[in-house]
Amino acid sequence: MKMFLIGLCLVVSATVFSQDIPSWKGSDLEAYLKNPPGEVAVINMWATFCKPCIEEIPGMIQIKEQYGNRVSLLLVSLDMKKMYPQKLKSFTEKNKYTVPVVWLNETNADYFCPILDPTWSGSIPATLIINTKSGYKKFFEEDMSQEEFEKEIKKALGF
Repeated sequence: MKMFLIGLCLVVSATVFSQDIPSWKGSDLEAYLKNPPGEVAVINMWATFCKPCIEEIPGMIQIKEQYGNRVSLLLVSLDMKKMYPQKLKSFTEKNKYTVPVVWLNETNADYFCPILDPTWSGSIPATLIINTKSGYKKFFEEDMSQEEFEKEIKKALGF
């Protein structure tokens, strides 16, 4: 944070966390899963109304940042249409999410759940961790502590 004294007024300049949040269809998620960025890709399904989801995201972001470009993290919002785009954007800015966020514009869970994982019931949080080079793939239909998440990232990286 930078502070400047201008005349008798103190002006505070802070980093603003802002991003456009695209609307994705199931086909967009499928395409992403075929060629994800990074050595290890993490796709986290969440919503602003899901307390366990909100609690795990900061730890995931911290671990992603710790491993840099080796790990990518995509937050896929399952919020209701009324949240998109402005309320979702405001939420991500308030919480300073520094990783890509997309909104899944689908309502048929029977269609979009198997795209992520055939065993997914639709409950959130849900996280898929994949390493396309090594073939590592693990799906979690539960919230994860930062320690559990890092342990799985290490496994996916082959540590």
